[in-house]
Amino acid sequence: MKGNVIDLAIGLVIGTAFGKIVTSLVNDVFMPILAPITGGIDFADKVYVIKVATESAEAVTLNYGLFISNIINFLIISFSIFIVVKQLNKFKRKEEKKEETKPKGPTEIELLTEIRDQLKND
Repeated sequence: MKGNVIDLAIGLVIGTAFGKIVTSLVNDVFMPILAPITGGIDFADKVYVIKVATESAEAVTLNYGLFISNIINFLIISFSIFIVVKQLNKFKRKEEKKEETKPKGPTEIELLTEIRDQLKND
């Protein structure tokens, strides 16, 4: 159980750092590339104003640009995790094949037959 907890903690720390890297990748690389393709639209600034700001209250906005950015973050992170898990599964399959090639000992029936034969001889 200790090994699994340590693996989980390491995964959490790496995942947190990886999330920051992907956020930076989306905000600093992909969004500027998408902006000219979409006509210079910067998704982070895209909002829908539900209620205009007054002197006593702030504006109520729907930040759909940030939502689009978060969806792109999610897609990149999930794709990256998919690739990593797929590679880990390949390594596990190779290890399982190596274990299968080991010579097997006698089967249970063969052992029981040997014991029976020894008992008959005694």
